[in-house]
Amino acid sequence: MTNIVIIGAQWGDEGKGKIVDWMSEKADVVVRFQGGHNAGHTLVVDGTTYKLSLLPSGIVRGKLSVVGNGVVVDPWALKDEMKRISDLGVKITPEVLRIAENAALILPLHRELDQMREAAAGKGKIGTTGRGIGPAYEDKVARRAIRVGDLAERESLPGKIERLLAHHNALRKGMGEALVDGEALYRQLIEISEVILPFAEPVWKTLDEQYKAGKSFLFEGAQGSMLDNDYGTYPFVTSSNTIAGQAAVGSGMGMKAVDHVIGVVKAYTTRVGSGPFPTELFDETGDLIRSEGHEFGTVTGRPRRTGWFDAVLVRQAITVSGVHGLAVMKLDVLDKLDELKICVGYEHKGKRLDTYPMGLNAQAEVKPVYETLPGWKSSTFGIRDFARLPENAKKYIRRLEELVGVPVDVISTSPEREDVIIIRDPYAKA
Repeated sequence: MTNIVIIGAQWGDEGKGKIVDWMSEKADVVVRFQGGHNAGHTLVVDGTTYKLSLLPSGIVRGKLSVVGNGVVVDPWALKDEMKRISDLGVKITPEVLRIAENAALILPLHRELDQMREAAAGKGKIGTTGRGIGPAYEDKVARRAIRVGDLAERESLPGKIERLLAHHNALRKGMGEALVDGEALYRQLIEISEVILPFAEPVWKTLDEQYKAGKSFLFEGAQGSMLDNDYGTYPFVTSSNTIAGQAAVGSGMGMKAVDHVIGVVKAYTTRVGSGPFPTELFDETGDLIRSEGHEFGTVTGRPRRTGWFDAVLVRQAITVSGVHGLAVMKLDVLDKLDELKICVGYEHKGKRLDTYPMGLNAQAEVKPVYETLPGWKSSTFGIRDFARLPENAKKYIRRLEELVGVPVDVISTSPEREDVIIIRDPYAKA
């Protein structure tokens, strides 16, 4: 039995879906433990592309796939996603998909509030996906959320809706927006409950039973460590904890579950939405990386901001998540570059920094200190053996290891599931 947590060690979009899918072959259970349908994991299997947001990536392999209590669930989005993935031939039944009964729901009013706030913020907007994730987490923390299991108690649901709307309708009135009709919301929830409730259960109990039976777990993180609500570039972050420790809380399994943590990174850096980005490129190199890497959001379709690999940020992510090894994605995207740069530190007001500062102004003002390495100018696409990589590509990987302080376990060289180089098998070493 080996239990592995996979998290993003940058600003998200690192390619976690492929690694989870690839590693799930040896896992018995795949668990989502935070975030919502703002996540976007793309899997390419035998030429078929699967775009997942709420469904755990293990669903494509028919593994027991669990949406934990740390996730906020938009039931209408989940219904649409299940239909879309089922149409591609994936069987989704209560035998393979379980949803935590104590997971909070994302309602239409959350999505509307998210979008209204972003529109009102103008230049100060955070750059959310507008899917209602933040407002749903707010209601969860404020103890007024409607949860998955509440849909089964129709007699108490109107009172919960009334309490929720006492807050939201006051907000909407202040913003000059139409009020939410509680009876209409009740009818919507009753209708969608028929779709969601067959999958609902106390998943902490199911996971404990699986654990005691000796099953192996794969915990699938969403977003990235630098979007963590505590450790990310606040306030330009998501509304949940994205680091590895959340796997214990957001699944109900506790700390016993974690044996090995993999941090997924791109061979460069990307970011979607607003917020600081010290190594961001605004030139032809940035455009080339975006084009070669197909850097457009799975969920939003927005073009991603691109930049050089930031070893300082990744090192911090590794520390706060207790990462044991890296999965380096999209190495082949860098094949055409004459030289590569790695951020090894920052300068701020005449001082050299080896960590990313907390202050908002300082984060925007730091200047990256770069180390330059030669490119390899030859194709790495589809290579599955480290020895076959160009020498400069090998040197690049080894230098990343030195700078961030942990070994590279896996390298991905194409979107295809099997195009990976295994340097250190996490299952063998965990």
